[in-house]
Amino acid sequence: MGGGADCTQGRSAGKRVSCTSSLRTIADMVEIPELLAHRQLAHGGAAGRAFIAELPSRTERFLDAWGLRPAGPVRHGWTALVVPVERGDGSRAVLKLQALTDETEGEAQALRAWGGDGAVRLLRHDAPTGTLLLERLDSRRCLADLPGVRDAVTVIAELLARLTARPAPPGLRRLGDIAADLLDRAPGTLALLGDERERLLLLDCAAALREVADEPGDRLLHWDLHYENVLAAEREPWLAIDPKPLAGDPGFELLPALYNRFDPAAVQWRFDLLTEALGLDRERARAWSLGRVLQNTLWHIEDGERHLEREQESMARTLLAR
Repeated sequence: MGGGADCTQGRSAGKRVSCTSSLRTIADMVEIPELLAHRQLAHGGAAGRAFIAELPSRTERFLDAWGLRPAGPVRHGWTALVVPVERGDGSRAVLKLQALTDETEGEAQALRAWGGDGAVRLLRHDAPTGTLLLERLDSRRCLADLPGVRDAVTVIAELLARLTARPAPPGLRRLGDIAADLLDRAPGTLALLGDERERLLLLDCAAALREVADEPGDRLLHWDLHYENVLAAEREPWLAIDPKPLAGDPGFELLPALYNRFDPAAVQWRFDLLTEALGLDRERARAWSLGRVLQNTLWHIEDGERHLEREQESMARTLLAR
C-alpha cells in the first residue's frame, strides 16, 4: 500500500509500531482501529478525541469528493488511517487521514516542495483537515527488510542528500525554535534523572547543541527518516514517506539511521558514511546529533522514565568521544 502509512511513533524516531489492519473488510472501513483510537484518546487531547469522532464521516466524505474506491486493507499508525484506493481513471493511490499536529501540519508543503524527488508524490491535499491523497508505494517492503545494514544506511544517506538539498518553504517549524526550547527545558527535566553520570552526559549533549543553536540552517528536513519510513516503489527503488518537516540543518537528520537496528560498534561508521554522503561539517553534524539524543531523552523523562535509554547513552558517548 504505502505512500504514508504512518508506521512509527512520531515523537521517537526509529521506534516501530504495528502497521497491521484492525479492520475486517473494506466494507467495515469506517470502524475505527482500536489501537489508533486508544492512542488518540489517551494522548491526543481534545483534538485527538475530535479526530476519532469525525474519522468515519471524514473517510466517507473524501472517498466521495475525490472519486475514490477502496481497494485493499487499511493500515494505521500513531496519528493516521491510510486507505488504499483506486481513482476514477483506474490509477492506484492511498488516502491518508490524520490528526493535525505540529508534526504533521507541514507534510503537504514538504511533499509539494520535493515533487516526488526522493519522496512519495502528493496528488491532492485538503488543508483544513490535513487529508492527503498520495502515490501508492509497496508497504510490504520497507528498508528494514534489507539484509545488509550498510546497504540500508547508504539508501538513507542518498535520500537525505536529495531531500535536504532544497530550501524549506515558508511557514514550516524551525529547528532554531526547537533547539531553544530543548535548551530551556533541559536543566529542570534532566534533574529528574536518577543517575548523576547520565545527567552529566546529557548536559554535555546540551552543551554541544548550544554551540550550534544560533545557526540552525534553512534546509527542508524530513526529521523522521528511519527504515520503516522508506518504502519500495515502482518509479524508484526506494522513496521516503511520512515527513515531520522542519527548516534547519541536515545534521539534525542523522540519528534515526544511527539508531535503527542498533549496534554500538556501527555508530561510528554509520556517522562517517552519512556525513560524507551529505557533505556535512562533521563537528556540526555531531552537535546536532547530540541535540537529537537530548530531544529523545527529554521526551522519555517527561513520559515518566528516570534512566537514560541504553542505545541513546551509547550513541551519546560515541559521538562525544569523536
